[in-house]
Amino acid sequence: MLSKQNRNNLIGYAFIGPWIIGFLVFTAFPFFSSIYLSFNRYNIVKPPVWVGLQNYSTLLTDDPQFKQALLVTLRFAFFSVPLSIIAGVSLALLLNQKVRGLSIYRTLFFLPSIVPTVASATIFLWLFNPQIGLLNQLLKIVHITGPAWLLDTKWAPWSLIFMSLWGVGNSMVIYIAGLKDVPAYLYEAALLDGANAVQRLRHVTLPMLTPVIFFNLVMGVIGAFQYFTEAYMMTSGGPEDATLYYALYLFRRAWRYLDMGYASALAWVLFAVVMSITLILFRSQRKWVHYGS
Repeated sequence: MLSKQNRNNLIGYAFIGPWIIGFLVFTAFPFFSSIYLSFNRYNIVKPPVWVGLQNYSTLLTDDPQFKQALLVTLRFAFFSVPLSIIAGVSLALLLNQKVRGLSIYRTLFFLPSIVPTVASATIFLWLFNPQIGLLNQLLKIVHITGPAWLLDTKWAPWSLIFMSLWGVGNSMVIYIAGLKDVPAYLYEAALLDGANAVQRLRHVTLPMLTPVIFFNLVMGVIGAFQYFTEAYMMTSGGPEDATLYYALYLFRRAWRYLDMGYASALAWVLFAVVMSITLILFRSQRKWVHYGS
């Protein structure tokens, strides 16, 4: 006979059993399989062939598209993440004021972040259209000839960086929550010391908001290196690989060329790059992130 404690344990394991099985089958197994496959030549049709470090050697020394994809993604992260933080904080500060209809304004700015990515990409395909797009039509009003946007190697990356600000309402909500947690007595003390609005923003609001900024910074960097759907739908990596993001190149190697071994190596290099940048950010946060009072 099982004791009551053992029966309770079995009941508990039975409840979490489906999740454990799902985790092992759909997460743990693919995770460790990708490590093994990254040292193999594997095209799904034939069994894996062990090639050692050849995949890593090729992508690091003899693959110009890998370098291009990494450069494009780094540039995207370098510009889009800070711009998203600036836009999110600015909107949060504006929408933290006591004005009428505040909930309506917050809803309007938040709505774009819940629009499906495919729908957003379709909208921006029209906005960036060089002939009938809204942006060029507005520029024509002030007698400016708009660029080809997604068809121009110089403008295509900037177009997608601009588009990344579309969903800034998601982080805006987090910043607003962070602003609510700033102690009122800090503002009162600053007012007694004669601090004006700009000084209160610089010395009270922003320092107290740095934990939230740091969170969105880390999540933004991780998201930037996973940028895929918009580039896949709008440019497919073109023109001339100007928008060949890392995740898009990985997708090509895996599903267009069925080079699963090489794609697995790309995935683990991406993991190493993101992990390295994240560790650097965590080390730097000791100097600029302020916790508590």
